[in-house]
Amino acid sequence: MAFSPSLPQVPDSAEERQQPSESEHLGKDMQFGSRPERHNIWKRLARVFSRREEGPGARRLLLSLLLLTVWETGSGQVHYSVLEEAKHGTFVGRIAQDLGLELAELVPRLFRVASKGHGDLLEVNLQNGILFVNSRIDREELCGRSAECSIHLEVIVDRPLQVFHVEVEVKDINDNQPVFPVALKKLFIYESRPPGSRIPLEGASDADIGANSLLTYSLNSNDYFTLDIKRNDDNIKSLGLVLRKVLDREDIPEHHLLVTAVDGGKPELTGTTQVKITLLDVNDNAPEFERTVYRVSLFENAPNGTLAVIVNASDLDEGVNKDIVYSFNTDMSADTLLKFHLDPVSGYISIKGNIDFEETKLYEIQVDATDKGTPPMTGHCTVLVEILDTNDNVPDLVIKSLSLPVLEDAPLGTVIALISVSDRDSGANGQLTCTL
Repeated sequence: MAFSPSLPQVPDSAEERQQPSESEHLGKDMQFGSRPERHNIWKRLARVFSRREEGPGARRLLLSLLLLTVWETGSGQVHYSVLEEAKHGTFVGRIAQDLGLELAELVPRLFRVASKGHGDLLEVNLQNGILFVNSRIDREELCGRSAECSIHLEVIVDRPLQVFHVEVEVKDINDNQPVFPVALKKLFIYESRPPGSRIPLEGASDADIGANSLLTYSLNSNDYFTLDIKRNDDNIKSLGLVLRKVLDREDIPEHHLLVTAVDGGKPELTGTTQVKITLLDVNDNAPEFERTVYRVSLFENAPNGTLAVIVNASDLDEGVNKDIVYSFNTDMSADTLLKFHLDPVSGYISIKGNIDFEETKLYEIQVDATDKGTPPMTGHCTVLVEILDTNDNVPDLVIKSLSLPVLEDAPLGTVIALISVSDRDSGANGQLTCTL
């Protein structure tokens, strides 16, 4: 940002000194300017103070002096954007020019860029002041599924010390195809299952965001099943197969289907999963849970054995066909299996591993209820466990810049160090206060 001062001439004669004082002119008219212009302002200020002027003009002058002093510490913010997976050397921005720095002063003023954890992704050419891509930028690796993704840079120069904040937004490209939990899904259903009944399926996921992650599904042409897609209150798609007509195991013992997911990117990417349905002719009722979705909240670092939720299912059959065993679905991630324990008889789900809010904020647990019939039938439900933050992380303090030694006659206010503090906790737990 440039400044344009408008300063009156300093009065020299007695007649001219009858006009408003120089401090009044400065207090009204002074605007920040280029470095030579600011130097002239300081000289004018020195002459005013040597005359010991008083009054409203002098007060306005003191306010202007304060603003100029604050500006001299140097701060600014610049925004750029870059596509993920951009090639090495891709132009990002003319950072020196946009920060108002001359190319000739970059090296003498020790121009440097700091970025916590991402120091090698972007570099600056000190010959032309251009910010460019230095190494591969993977948005999904950098920010996961977050809607916003930026690389925050601190540009530091000395003599005098100035710090500029530069934000580089990493834009998503459609570089990830939809992926189903398994390539082949095996289902077992009874031949007596009535038309219109729904068989739940696991949908696909896409690591991209926005339109690139919006999925549409299709099913190969067949006579017995249609694809059903529903949305719950959280706008999460629920995928399922709906039976169109009566099945006959003796006629067709197995059905082979192909489910395709297509994302909304350009060009679009696809993923598929095969579904193998084996028909059974005994034990015609599957267990049903009281709720299809259970929701629970737990504080992070809750001790092992803490009860999360109790799931409960029932079966309309008689005898051993209504006895139920609870288990985690085979599609569950290994990490989730390490964190939770499910009692197969009572349906109690409890904690058995360390739960860390900074690591995972939400666990989605798929639970099966399987009866003891021959062959067994299975019902399904989902348990959503939200992890709540606690103040379990100490602030992290890093010295970014240190100017040593300190001269004994250094004036008050001389900057000798630049310190960065951060806290991995969220909300008030992550707000910091620094004291010396």
